[in-house]
Amino acid sequence: MSKVRTMEEMPLSRFHYKMFAYSSGSTFLDGYIVGIIAIALSVIQKQIDLSVTMIGLLGTGTLAGMLIGGVFGGYLTDLLGRKKMFLLDMAVMLIVSILQFFVNDPMQLVILRFILGIAVGADYPIAGALMTEFSPAKNRGSLLGGLNGLWYIGYASSNLVGYLMVSIGDTSWRWMLASSAVPVLLMLVSRLNMPESPRWLASKGREKEANAIVQKIFGENVIMSAEPETKEKTTYLDMFRNGNGKLVFFVTAFYSLQVLPLYGINTYIPEILEKFGFANGTREYLGAAILNIIYLAGLLPALRLVEKYGRRPTIIWPFLICSIALILLGATSGLKMPFVFILALFVIYGSVNNAMGAHCWIYPFELFPTNIRGTAGGFTTGMARIASSIGTFFSPAIMANYGLAPTLYICGAVLFIGFLVCLFMAPETKNMSLTEASALNKSGNQEKESISLNKMMN
Repeated sequence: MSKVRTMEEMPLSRFHYKMFAYSSGSTFLDGYIVGIIAIALSVIQKQIDLSVTMIGLLGTGTLAGMLIGGVFGGYLTDLLGRKKMFLLDMAVMLIVSILQFFVNDPMQLVILRFILGIAVGADYPIAGALMTEFSPAKNRGSLLGGLNGLWYIGYASSNLVGYLMVSIGDTSWRWMLASSAVPVLLMLVSRLNMPESPRWLASKGREKEANAIVQKIFGENVIMSAEPETKEKTTYLDMFRNGNGKLVFFVTAFYSLQVLPLYGINTYIPEILEKFGFANGTREYLGAAILNIIYLAGLLPALRLVEKYGRRPTIIWPFLICSIALILLGATSGLKMPFVFILALFVIYGSVNNAMGAHCWIYPFELFPTNIRGTAGGFTTGMARIASSIGTFFSPAIMANYGLAPTLYICGAVLFIGFLVCLFMAPETKNMSLTEASALNKSGNQEKESISLNKMMN
């Protein structure tokens, strides 16, 4: 008789990679939709006299929508289901992407970009919850963290598409904005074949459907979980009750502290390199391009380390390393240091920070029970959007009024605060089942001890 195993004990398979592809569409589309507006705006401004306010609204409309989509989209995901929301979200994104082609007024475009942002923001908690609930325990960190890298690919793709479409002429900006409909349509069609999450079904009392999906995918000797999924009603405020509030604060804090300097610095890397004295020719742009490529590469070893050494060390020490790198950059900003030295510090900061970004997908979805996994993941992601907007908005003003060194010192201090937050609050969830990880929220660890006892008895 074959040994009975759980979904979380199964080895990586083709099915897991398919689920990764379905889920990674969220970050790819985020990067693409955010990236394409920058190029489209440069064309629109040559044809339409846009006020500074309108330019700002067009640039930030998507980000504002993503805040709303994250905060409320996750809740709807827990209420209605992962697959249903995945398809509904893509349908909205497809319609709005096409409608951008036909706008006749800048405010119409602002409204459409805002709605598009809501759809993109809502896709994050859907993807995170679904990928979490299907992942093997020993590979969950790398699968979730790997989603972070698709944002860069989406952003780079939008730049390439925008570059190729400029030659179309006066209507090129319409084609650029509507081009997001192509990857959205492909993602919508592919997601039609994906299964609903068995854990979500079981949390709604639909165990029979849940078990049927598990056995269809993995075989008859595989069960959903060693610990039964408790049927619980989804209530928005539950993410602040029963010990969940402390971890909502932790995830929101570290996520926000990580992205605030990231967006504040990365958006203005060419200008920063220029202030270091590397404005000869196009060297600052070459440096910015090299840095962004290396930043993406920094994610790859992190996906291995997070499974080998655990979540705590791979989030605590990167915060400290990034902080030191930025403080050193601030201290040497007026000393005319060699280009290689400055570039090396930026590489250390950026690659380690990007690697640390994998936890922005791991912790928000590992630490909460099924009935509020999407709700908590969406809320914390939405709050981090505020931090990224603050970093992008205030960095140039601080740099203009106080100089480069104080800007870097402030960013370094923010990351040091993140180090302290993680040092005192970051839990370890390596190799835990989702039931064990969510039990960390409960005071006293009684539930965790009960789970461990049941495993020993079985």
